[in-house]
Formats: sequence, C-alpha cells, structure tokens
Amino acid sequence: MAAFQGGAFDYLAKPFDLDKAVELIRRAMEESLREVSVEQLSSETPEILGQAAAMQEVFRAIGRLTQSNMTVLITGESGTGKELVARALHKHSPRSAQPMISLNTAAIPKDLLESELFGHERGAFTGAQTSRRGRFEQAEGGTLFLDEIGDMPFDLQTRLLRVLSDGHFYRVGGHQPIKSNVRVIAATHQNLEQRVGQGLFREDLYHRLNVIRLRIPSLRERREDIPILIRHFLKQSAQQLGVESKRMSESAMQFLSQLNLPGNVRQLENLCNWIVVMAPGQTVEIKDLPPELLESAKVHMPNSQPDGDTALSQSSELKVETLMSELANWQGLLEAEAASLLEKNQPNVMDGLVRQFESILIQSALKFTNGKKNEAAIRLGIGRNTITRKLAELNIDTKE
Repeated sequence: MAAFQGGAFDYLAKPFDLDKAVELIRRAMEESLREVSVEQLSSETPEILGQAAAMQEVFRAIGRLTQSNMTVLITGESGTGKELVARALHKHSPRSAQPMISLNTAAIPKDLLESELFGHERGAFTGAQTSRRGRFEQAEGGTLFLDEIGDMPFDLQTRLLRVLSDGHFYRVGGHQPIKSNVRVIAATHQNLEQRVGQGLFREDLYHRLNVIRLRIPSLRERREDIPILIRHFLKQSAQQLGVESKRMSESAMQFLSQLNLPGNVRQLENLCNWIVVMAPGQTVEIKDLPPELLESAKVHMPNSQPDGDTALSQSSELKVETLMSELANWQGLLEAEAASLLEKNQPNVMDGLVRQFESILIQSALKFTNGKKNEAAIRLGIGRNTITRKLAELNIDTKE
C-alpha cells in the first residue's frame, strides 16, 4: 500500500512470468506518456477535451509533432474539432510566437479565393484600389490553416502546389516572386483519395499535403467523452451569459450519450447553448430537451423497423423519455431478468447474476482508471487482493 501511495503503477507476485512482466512494464510506460501528454494539453490547451482512447491518440500525435514544421493533413467529419487540433499543433510548434492565419476555402467565392490566398496588386482587377497582402504573407513565419481544402477549385490547387514545392508565389497582377516561409496545415471532411480518383483534386497536391495525417474521431467513436463535453459546454455557456450553470439529470445524460449527433462536437455545443437558454429548470430532464431532437431520436431508435415506405413499427412509437427512464432504472431491469431466469428454472441464478454484476463493475472501474487496479479497487471500495482475485475468477482480461 505504501508503494502504491508513492506512485507505483502495479505489482508482480513472485514467481512471475517474464512475458507478463514485459507487458506490465509496457502498459506502465504508455500510461506514463499518456498522462504527460494529457497534462500538457489540458493545462495549455484546455479547449481540447477527451479521455477516450481515440482522443488520446490525437493528443500523443500532437505531442510528437511539437518540434516539427511538417505539413499536416487533418481529416474527420464536420464538427469534430479539426481547427482546434490545428491551433494546438501551432501552439506547440516552434512557430508558436508567429501568427496562425485561418482560411475556409469553401466559404470564399472562387473569384476572390486567389486574392485571399496570395494578395493582389493595385489595379489587378476592377475594385483593386490598393495593394493587399494575402493570407500567405499574413502568416509569414507562422502557420496557415486551410480548412475544407477538398473544396478548393482545381485551378487554384496548381498555385498552392507551386508554393508548397518551391516556396514562392506571386500576388494577383504581380510580377515579383514573394518568398514564403509558412507551415501549412490543411483539413477536410471529404475523402481526398476518392476526389483524386474522380479528377477533382490534384494527386501531386494530395501527396504534398499528406505528409503527416491526423484523423479526428467522430463523437460516436468517443461516447465516453460526451458527459465531459456536456458539463464543459454548459458551464462555458452559463459563464458567457452570466447565469447559473445547469446540470443534466442522469437519465438525460444517458439519453444524450446514446444519440448519433451528425454535427459531432459542434452540434453538442450548440445543443448545450440551447439548454442553458431554453430549459426551464436548473436540472435538465429528457422532456426539457429540444422537441426536434426527441422526434429525431424516436425515428432513429435501434428497434425502429420500417413498415412500407413511411410507417414505423410500434416499438419506435414509444416515447423516448419513457424508454430512457426504464433503462435508467437498472434495479427494475435486474428484477425482470431474475424473474425470467427463475421462471425458466435456471440453476444457480444468484451466482450467475452476481458474476455478471461484479464483472461489469470491475471492468467499468478499470476503464475509468485506465487499467490501474489499485485505484479501481479504491473507487469500488474493495481491497487490492480482492480485485486481483476477482480478475482471475471472472477471467477479465486487463490487457489494453
């Protein structure tokens, strides 16, 4: 116990198997690196939140790129936080003292995008009353973040490729080459390989951008982070509005954690802003959520089966609030399961249910503590020897 309190990760009982010792050391080293990266990012870039394994990979990648000036391509669905990752890459890079300039290539009309990127000389086109510096010049010495790069017009892709290749560009209407010292970070929600195959994106530009690739997971791939994000966004929105922060009831939190939010983190943030403004009480129940969200959830319930083209099965007509309340009432579900097993004359009912119950509790605690048995035991209120014995009895695999 004294060793654990002093920071020990785990222990080996003598005599021990060498392979198990190596595996334990590997896990301890990975956990140590993970904690360092999480601590650094949480203290310096608190807007990036996530404890899921998929997000830990992103954090570790940012950590490995801290001394790099390499071009990075960030992929992921809309609303997953690609720009936040780009800002973290810049903030932790050797260029952090210089500016980071962002440009959404899909939001600028094609006729203006060239001027936005490279600037223009006076008289280059109608309305060009003065010379103007483009985003490349504004980002000199720093980072240029090109969002939605997959939507860049094909002819402009050629000019971007030239800058990445030889480090020079011309303003629109200009004749003097301008040297560029800019790190480019690009992002897209589209499949660039597919667009290359369709002839919509230059293959040579794709390979120039795809030096280091980071994929940001969707929210449905990191559901365990949803409660963390909800609490953060509720608090943030309340602070911005100068009101008391609201809290989600357990059933409402479970309901939101099971939703498929196509807008990912951005949609969840907007939802939390709505809740802070529109929900009637300080504790938010399922019935207090936006009506369109509840209707959408009913349509997309897993048990929904279409009857013909438009009709939904009777199960999908159940009210979402009622369903989630039943799921939250685990004691009732346990009672129903016990009754069902007893009616079937199932032998050893208590032993079977207790084993399932203990297995779920222990695995949940280990997941929460990232595999730290001692901490999991403390969280559960049992002894270290007890959790070790239970792991063996229940055949719980503690390998990552």
